[in-house]
Amino acid sequence: MQRENFKSRLGFLLLSAGCAIGIGNVWRFPYVVGQNGGGLFVLLYVFFLITVGVPILTMEFAIGRASRKSGVCAYQQLAPKGSHWHIHGKLGMIGNYTLMAFYTSVTGWMLYYFYRSLTGQLSGLDPEQVSAAFGSMLGQPVTMGFWMVIIVILGFFVCSMGLQKGVERITKWMMLALLAIMVILAVNSIFLPGGAEGVQFYLVPNLENVQGATAGETVKNVLHILSAAINQSFFTLSLGIGSMLIFGSYLNKEHTLLGESLNVAALDTFVAFVSGLIIFPACISYNVPVDSGPPLIFITLPNVFNNMPGGRLWGSLFFLFMSFAAFSTILAVFENLLACCMDLWGVTRKKAAVINTFVVIAISIPCVLGFNVLSGFTPRGPGSCVLDLEDFIVSNVLLPGGSLLYLLFCVKRTGWGFKNYQKEANEGKGPKMPNWIRGYVTYVLPVIVGLLFIQSLLGWKMG
Repeated sequence: MQRENFKSRLGFLLLSAGCAIGIGNVWRFPYVVGQNGGGLFVLLYVFFLITVGVPILTMEFAIGRASRKSGVCAYQQLAPKGSHWHIHGKLGMIGNYTLMAFYTSVTGWMLYYFYRSLTGQLSGLDPEQVSAAFGSMLGQPVTMGFWMVIIVILGFFVCSMGLQKGVERITKWMMLALLAIMVILAVNSIFLPGGAEGVQFYLVPNLENVQGATAGETVKNVLHILSAAINQSFFTLSLGIGSMLIFGSYLNKEHTLLGESLNVAALDTFVAFVSGLIIFPACISYNVPVDSGPPLIFITLPNVFNNMPGGRLWGSLFFLFMSFAAFSTILAVFENLLACCMDLWGVTRKKAAVINTFVVIAISIPCVLGFNVLSGFTPRGPGSCVLDLEDFIVSNVLLPGGSLLYLLFCVKRTGWGFKNYQKEANEGKGPKMPNWIRGYVTYVLPVIVGLLFIQSLLGWKMG
């Protein structure tokens, strides 16, 4: 079966960035910034994105481009005979299914909120009513299930049309629309009364935001911010389960992978950055706590829009942008699942799409029921649900653990080896991976990612 290719470089960049751009950028990033001192966190996040995230992203792209296979079969092409690296390929495929088991539901929430905002159902509600509306949605399995199914069917329908005619074409226009909507919303927020103060909190590092009552507390706060910045910079690129590897397998060799990785990281960071420009000025303007946490999107911001002139329009645009951001990740991961099935069993794209539609709907049902019928199941302690367990498995185990394996595979002689990785990464025009970086990616980076993996696993005990 002939391997498909991207029609344009822009399509590759927007689709790869679309996979990385998701709920972690537009939902998690702003509230994590708010909880970790604002500008100082942003500065550290960018530093770790370049020094930790980008090198591993080049490795995923390199494995994909060299093998011309999906994540589940790439190791068989590149790994020494008799090795066991291929086991990670299957774990990566399981990771993509686990991610979709809850991500489809959350994307459905975004689309449902867009519909409710557009039809005026959120207008005129007081804060208690907005909070009750979110709780009511979670308590209705039929409503949640309906929007989840819509997302799954729509996603696999787009993917069934092919890489160029379906995924690349739809994602290109959707991402360009997303970027345009974000800029419009950001400009509106910045010019709200008090908006400049929100921008200052967001962008200007201020050590007073992390100072404690004692020197010991200050050091503890700084270390916490440091850890949060590494985590956010690492997870934001969706590394470790082959979600980015698949796009490398469709890529030609006209440009170096360091250059492409920097472009994807820049787009990803731009969306996270502008999300903050939308949210923080609005929060400051309407006296909303910037560290509201996860409820920021579904409870706090609808209250802001209800008090804002033209709030129904701005709220509808915001949740449309959220839906686009989440759906871009859905399309990217669905494409990975189809590629894995086609590589493993030689089925056609359309047949793989039909089978996976039923599979993903089936595995997404526990998440839907976890907030109502199965609400008594609390796998991570009181107040937790099925989604928390699935999110922990992906975010705290498979992403950091998988990234560590990709990293070791690319630097160890028992794997693919640094020279093979460097040669593939440096094919084409653009910035090259220099020889001196070998020491960093072989000895320093594995320690950083290994410590991050251990810390992520400990999250189970702290959860």
